Amino acid sequence: MSSVSESSAPPAGLRSRKKAARREALIDATHLLVEREGLDGATVEAICAEAGVSTRTFFNYFASKDDAVLGIEPWAMDPAVADAFAAGGPTGHLMTDLEVLVTWLLDKPMIGKDRIARVMALAQHEPRLLLAQVAWMEKSRGEVEALIRRRLGPDVPADRVELIGILVMVLTRSAFVRWEATGGEGGAQDQLAGVVHDLRGLLAET
Repeated sequence: MSSVSESSAPPAGLRSRKKAARREALIDATHLLVEREGLDGATVEAICAEAGVSTRTFFNYFASKDDAVLGIEPWAMDPAVADAFAAGGPTGHLMTDLEVLVTWLLDKPMIGKDRIARVMALAQHEPRLLLAQVAWMEKSRGEVEALIRRRLGPDVPADRVELIGILVMVLTRSAFVRWEATGGEGGAQDQLAGVVHDLRGLLAET
């Protein structure tokens, strides 16, 4: 027989939807206050009051106010995914396994086309948002390259590791751009196969 806590817990799908809705509410509240007060004037406390959550809840979703504007969640590689890739899996074919890795990277909540438009508008007046996005991308690439180094070993030249890391980030960004261009339907990972297909075709022509 299930315990009271188990029986009263919402289904996983419902929890996921509630979490996504809370994340979107925090992004919308951040955008509203930054538009009104400016990036420095909008405080985390005011954002939380607008969204109806605690500051502790805010930091469960975002590392900083800038990240909330950009819709960036704390980034961490799933240990099981990382260990499987580093060990030569899941297929043993590097390009195919990179696709699996990129799919995992893309399987994150997306902020939607309208919110992206607001981010771009805010960034025109708040240049540090662009710097925050670049810093996040560089940190992400650094972690990806460290994972690639684990798989390929210490004797592989650094420029090869860097090239593969850049490829991962390009595939990730290209799939996201296609997802946005198609109206944000489904998930960005659904666009990855088309991106890889086009890349293979381009390389075959050279």
